[in-house]
Amino acid sequence: GPSGTGSSAANPTPGTRAPLPGPAAVNPGQAAEPGNAAQRATTGTPRPAAATPEAQDLGTSPIAPGSGDGARGDRSPGAPTGAPEEARAPGTPEGARAPKGPITLAQLVARARTQDARVAEATAELRKFQALHDQARWAWFPRFEITLGAGGPVPEARNDGLGGPPTTEASLEGDWNFGKVGVTVFSTGNAVLPLYTFGKLSALEKAGSQGPIVGAALRERVRAEAGFQAAQAYYGYQLARAGLKQLEDVAKRLKDAGDKIDALLKEDSDQVSKLDTYKLGYFRQLVESQRATALQGEQFALTAIRLLASAGPDEQVEVMAEDLPLQGEVNVPDLETSLKQANERRPELKAIAAGIIAREQEVIIRERSYYPDLGLAGYYDVRWTSSATRQRSPFAYDPFNDRTAGLGLVIRGTFDIPIKDAQLEQARAELDKMHAQEQTLKAGIRLEVTQVQSQLAAAYSRAKSFTEAEKNAKRWATAAYAAFDLGTGDTRELVDAFTALAQASAERGKSWHDVRVGLASLARVTGAVPTTDE
Repeated sequence: GPSGTGSSAANPTPGTRAPLPGPAAVNPGQAAEPGNAAQRATTGTPRPAAATPEAQDLGTSPIAPGSGDGARGDRSPGAPTGAPEEARAPGTPEGARAPKGPITLAQLVARARTQDARVAEATAELRKFQALHDQARWAWFPRFEITLGAGGPVPEARNDGLGGPPTTEASLEGDWNFGKVGVTVFSTGNAVLPLYTFGKLSALEKAGSQGPIVGAALRERVRAEAGFQAAQAYYGYQLARAGLKQLEDVAKRLKDAGDKIDALLKEDSDQVSKLDTYKLGYFRQLVESQRATALQGEQFALTAIRLLASAGPDEQVEVMAEDLPLQGEVNVPDLETSLKQANERRPELKAIAAGIIAREQEVIIRERSYYPDLGLAGYYDVRWTSSATRQRSPFAYDPFNDRTAGLGLVIRGTFDIPIKDAQLEQARAELDKMHAQEQTLKAGIRLEVTQVQSQLAAAYSRAKSFTEAEKNAKRWATAAYAAFDLGTGDTRELVDAFTALAQASAERGKSWHDVRVGLASLARVTGAVPTTDE
């Protein structure tokens, strides 16, 4: 890539470094472990009670709990479902488009939060929760069962239309004279509208409304994890880039010192000996080995950035060069403030709270299942046969040309009390389990925030110390090199100075890397949403 940037193509050209095999986890540090363990506590979040086989049906229409205890005015078709806007399928917002030029941290985080495959999976899960909510909202809607049919042949059946005896020879049964056969056409239908269910419909609708809340919270958790991993990869690249730059500077100074030693050896100077050449050669090889490690880290970071940015096979990804050390003071929030923010903003807590509400409504549904359901039932039966006389008497049975319809109040309930007792106990146990998961989640979040906040404070303290140490090491190395160049210093002092400088520079870069990653990690564990997000 151009000077000051790093690039990684999907298909390296000959002579370039190949991607590292078997990429490891982007976030292997301990700081992520408690949070991941805490997040897993929400994997048991229940599906909304809309999916529970609780509702009994009146006639042929299921009365699933939702809110059928009063007027139906709030359930007209086209009414808003109450699902959040976040149920949109993943698109390509402005922050997620392929940027022109080197990619910045904000652009990388935006792309990871919108285009990562895990985010797409969580969005699909959110759509499923919204569909379950719609199912719960429309549980009151009657199920119309309509049957249409036609068939034949139908033997002749003629009489006076008043239920009298047959009037034609072919209408008599028991012989092979079918007369003028015909066909029959019929249609039947029925439906039941729930009127009162003792609160089961209301409980189901409230439970179903928690589904989109759970789905949106879990999707935000995935987005936060993807954004944090993007920041980790970005800062990992910057650390490797800065390390390579420092190693090149040290290697140049060592080469100049080596040339000076060779020149003094040719002059048979008493200032140096062949042993000094070996010492310097050893140290130069150590620098080369560190350079190989830095190159490996840079390549792996670029591979991770391509993955998290969802870069296409032919898309060239360049990373903006940025210095890890921060210019101003780092404001590390205190532990109490961080814990308060986490308790207010963590999506896992919102998800578990919504899951508890759904479980509570399921318990209500099981408790009300002992009561029957009241509904309004309707039916019709229309039949016509071409070879049969339609009976006009209301007392005559007419299976060939019937026209009946009716409405009525119906009540339905079951007496499987032992089964209902077991179902109620299961629902209460699931609710208790959800409360226990909430306590585990809160404890895990507190542990995670405590660990990340303390690690950030320690990293910042180390960064300030190593920054000062590097300044002193630079002065030492400059003085040692000048003394060696003038012939007043020995090789041991020069090597020790360069060793101290290399170590201080490496530790300074690593500590500032830890500060930048720690800030991103603290933002994640406290539930902060990037301002550049959609």
